[in-house]
Amino acid sequence: MAKNLVIVESPAKMKTVKKFLGANYTVEASNGHVRDFPKSQFGIDVDNDFEPKYITIRGKGELLAKLRKEAKKADKIYLATDPDREGEAISWHLMQALKTDTAKMHRITFNEVTKTAVKASIKQARELDMNLVDAQQARRMLDRMVGYTISPLLWAKVKRGLSAGRVQSVALRIICDREDEINAFIPEEYWSLEGEFQVKGEKKPLTAKFYGTDKKLPIRNRQEMDEILKSLEDCKYEITEVKKGERIKNAPLPFTTSTLQQEAAKTLNFSTQKTMRLAQQLYEGVDVKGSGTVGLISYLRTDSTRISEEADAAARTYISEQYGLDYVSQTEKAIKNGQKIQDAHEAIRPTDIARTPVLVKESLTRDQFRLYQLIWRRFAASRMAPARYETTSVKIGAGEYVFTVAASKVAFDGFMSVYTEEGDDKKGNVLSQSLEKGMELKLKELKPEQHFTQPPAHYTEASLVKTMEELGIGRPSTYAPTITTIISRRYVSKEQKNLYVTELGEVVNNIMKQAFPSIVDVNFTATMEGLLDCVEAGTVQWKTVVRNFYPDLKHDVDEAEKELEKVDIQDEVTDVICDNCGRNMVIKYGPHGRFLACPGFPDCRNTKPYYEKIGVACPKCGGEIVMKKTKKGRKYYGCENNPECDFMSWQKPSVKKCPKCGNEMYPPVSTAIIVLIRKGKEILLVHARNFRGTFHGLVAGFLEAGETLEQCVEREVMEET
Repeated sequence: MAKNLVIVESPAKMKTVKKFLGANYTVEASNGHVRDFPKSQFGIDVDNDFEPKYITIRGKGELLAKLRKEAKKADKIYLATDPDREGEAISWHLMQALKTDTAKMHRITFNEVTKTAVKASIKQARELDMNLVDAQQARRMLDRMVGYTISPLLWAKVKRGLSAGRVQSVALRIICDREDEINAFIPEEYWSLEGEFQVKGEKKPLTAKFYGTDKKLPIRNRQEMDEILKSLEDCKYEITEVKKGERIKNAPLPFTTSTLQQEAAKTLNFSTQKTMRLAQQLYEGVDVKGSGTVGLISYLRTDSTRISEEADAAARTYISEQYGLDYVSQTEKAIKNGQKIQDAHEAIRPTDIARTPVLVKESLTRDQFRLYQLIWRRFAASRMAPARYETTSVKIGAGEYVFTVAASKVAFDGFMSVYTEEGDDKKGNVLSQSLEKGMELKLKELKPEQHFTQPPAHYTEASLVKTMEELGIGRPSTYAPTITTIISRRYVSKEQKNLYVTELGEVVNNIMKQAFPSIVDVNFTATMEGLLDCVEAGTVQWKTVVRNFYPDLKHDVDEAEKELEKVDIQDEVTDVICDNCGRNMVIKYGPHGRFLACPGFPDCRNTKPYYEKIGVACPKCGGEIVMKKTKKGRKYYGCENNPECDFMSWQKPSVKKCPKCGNEMYPPVSTAIIVLIRKGKEILLVHARNFRGTFHGLVAGFLEAGETLEQCVEREVMEET
């Protein structure tokens, strides 16, 4: 019997695929790339027509030896790495590294890790697509050229440990430009006017907004408002128009990588990195009770909204059986014209729509379940009929001016029975049926209100991903690592959900704009992405792109080395004294965050952990309360005198003390929650509602990182402590 070797990327996928194939298939994992550029060298032979120099990645020698041994025994070798440029390149590197007959090597891809898809891919084995490989090589070399020529310049001119990147530098500029917009913003005054009217026979007043005359009339200042109010004195208020209609709200498209990251950030408070990590786990395979190990979602790196005919038919059948024929969409969703997509991929969807979130909940972690539920609902909604609203709009005449009020109610919920987004109102609001044209209303009150225009919002991870996608910067696989890099390099800090530029980020961005304007130019970067797409399509040679890029970059680097002045960024000095030499210690940054170090390095190498003080005294010993982190990265608050003092709290204590008992106060809780407390062998049920007193961190112990009490209750947590 023929012996076949299948090589996938990850051990998790290896376990899943192994269960789908027979005894004559051996499945091994490459653990990602097996070859790459050397870390200590440039790795590109500029004088030899930009030939790349690849070496075996350190630590992969033993793995490669094992793969070569299996490859020699196999009659056929199937390279089953991910179905994208990166996956195609990994397969190419494996072909080079295995040192065996390439005639018996075949490339297979599957968009989902299911038995049907894996077996079908083996029947459709093909040759390696060198256009995809070349596109990946070109991207890798362009990134290498930028990183390995500009980063040393930043070390020399600013400080060591910095880096520049072809995409990350543009992302940093986008954030810096928004920061400049916010700083330069000048608020402008404007006013709004609401009128409350009494409708005959109705208890509840009708609230309408001032519109203007025939056209919308902006109210820019108090003087204009006073003139309008004067004109409205002693006016007759009469309904001049009652218009009924219907509004359609179309179902959303299924998720792409970008839209999944955005929605997970908004609704689940996930970072882009966390979203991709969880999606990778769902794609590679989860052990589902009763089904074995199976991939739950299709491939997670895609910018296509296309759905296969089989998945579309299965979804429509499921919806008609579970919700009725009226809920099935009658039209196919289409992407916007001219949008560049990797159409070999589908949108992100569940591999089997009948595998509902409820059925797999017990087999998933909490976060896996929440993400799977989001993907399942979005896909189901995308195959469903639009929601229909009945709308009513009313115009109220007041002399030469008009007030308007509109309302709507859901006539048919359609896709909203499965999926709603922020701002969707499933109930809707309804105006009184007694409103008729010609009806006179009695004015109860006019409510003028002053406003000021607001500056643009700071970027969040979600809005930055959306902007990058719209500008054509990066690709689905690059959004998360790009954002992670600029945060880890401390160019950008993340507070709550917002991204703020640091002093270091401003310095690096200014240097990049001054010395390398094309690298951080949005249009130039988008053009480069377009060229890489052309390489993938086979219309442009990859070395042509590299040959045209490098000379200009090298010229700019040489000029910058001569002209740029050194920028000195001082470390933040603290009041903590070094135990060894008596100097004030400074804050440094390492792989795991901030720490205290002696400025006398290398003569004095003393370091200490850095804990941020919150300005609250410890209720037990009077020491400072500091913010700490668990090994898993979850924040908590403890005494600086630990372990002598054992005070800790998951919630941030307040400076204020409880007037009744004198204990520390915590932020107000406005949610009804139920907590189970073990007291000996007995379990007590405690109900806390609108609690504002001393809870001693008990409630907070039930919260996940970054979770509100409302979210805690939503997931119906009932735990014992």
